[in-house]
Amino acid sequence: MSDIVALTAAQAAAAVGKGDLDPGELFEAYRARAAADDLNAFVWVAGEDATRANGAGGAGGASPLGGVPLGVKDLFCTEGVPSQAGSKILEDYRPPYTATVVRKLAEAGAPLLGKTNQDEFAMGSSNENSAFGPVLNPWDRGRVPGGSSGGSAAAVAAGTAPWAIGTDTGGSIRQPAALCGIVGLKPTYGSCSRFGMIAFASSLDQAGPLTRDVTDAALLFGHMVGRDDRDATSIQFPEEVRRPTAQRLDGIRLGVPDDLTGEGVEPGVMARFEATLQIARDLGATVERVPLPHADYGLSAYYVLAPAEASSNLARFDGVRYGLRRDADDLLTMYTKTRHDGFGPEVRRRILIGTYALSSGYYDAYYGRAQRVRTKIADDFRSAFERVDLIVTPTSPGVAFELGAKTADPLAMYLNDYFTVPMPLAGIPAISIPCGLSEDLPVGFQLAGPAFSENRILDAAYALEQAIGFDNSPARA
Repeated sequence: MSDIVALTAAQAAAAVGKGDLDPGELFEAYRARAAADDLNAFVWVAGEDATRANGAGGAGGASPLGGVPLGVKDLFCTEGVPSQAGSKILEDYRPPYTATVVRKLAEAGAPLLGKTNQDEFAMGSSNENSAFGPVLNPWDRGRVPGGSSGGSAAAVAAGTAPWAIGTDTGGSIRQPAALCGIVGLKPTYGSCSRFGMIAFASSLDQAGPLTRDVTDAALLFGHMVGRDDRDATSIQFPEEVRRPTAQRLDGIRLGVPDDLTGEGVEPGVMARFEATLQIARDLGATVERVPLPHADYGLSAYYVLAPAEASSNLARFDGVRYGLRRDADDLLTMYTKTRHDGFGPEVRRRILIGTYALSSGYYDAYYGRAQRVRTKIADDFRSAFERVDLIVTPTSPGVAFELGAKTADPLAMYLNDYFTVPMPLAGIPAISIPCGLSEDLPVGFQLAGPAFSENRILDAAYALEQAIGFDNSPARA
């Protein structure tokens, strides 16, 4: 084939299945592109020996994912391969096991292409917090790709990976997908095993796909789901993940929450959002306003709950068992020096916030109150879904911003997650699809549904994608 990297992942898998494309040739094409990556999207790329292994027939042929190589966020453990979570405290750490999601995808025929850059321990909205340098946005190398799964998003958008996986705690799949002009799906909490996924906030973290289009997202997601005995929070997905085929939205009721579409949205983003709503109406959907009265408190609740869980989860990085160690004369000094040198400033900030929120005398005032807000937000969504099928919002308040523009203002950075944090707080699925350009940069359109409504979300997203006709090909980026 003349330009195999122009194929979507589903098209490439089908070509391999028909014998029209050699999986080894496909792997090497992407391996060479990833090795030449100039966006800092990868922190490790497979060697030429992997090309030979993946051309031997084991990864392609009759396998459902056809040997199409996979970019994997550095938050997933991969046996014998650096798994660093974007942090100096785990620099060159090579786990003795592989995360369940990565293993399942490899067994289905998606071999590891490389590990993608990320915000340290998934804490960030711009991918500027990585200990291994910021990722650049392929649409404009002077701008951020979003975060924390910015390396995965940038690699897919630039055509250096056909698809990738990331994690979403408060928007870390959907927000970079929006800023890079690709598709990002955050599944229902528990749909995908978290075993081997280095923890940030365990009640929120969830793995998901970042892909060029909705069909690829459905294909990859369908091989990620399932119960895992090594993750007590995982469950068996209640239905088979289908390939989306919907061309219309007849009978679909879309809800637009005033509480999540108000001031603070850039005019160009709101214009694209309104234009997409009109496309949805043209496809047969009805659009109505729905209340989410507590959604405005989602950001505040999230930035108590997530740091609180992080302060507990990151206590394991102590310089004793693995990772960075700074020797000292006594144990406490060794802990202090190791964590000071190993953790970046954003991670230290969130650990301090979380530890404070959990401390004696403040637990009920902060953590307990944030949990009650979380329950209210989940109740609001349940009430809304009695009236509508899906809730839609812009994915991000603005397009990709310039590198360094918000690093000195944590609150301004956190506001990038305003539209994405309510869904993980409620444990529900949501997808971001590209819906056009503002100032020559991509804009994302977010669709959220009740728990385990991924098939409905994917169908609606596919119908909109076909009608919008957004060009996010590697040549365009």
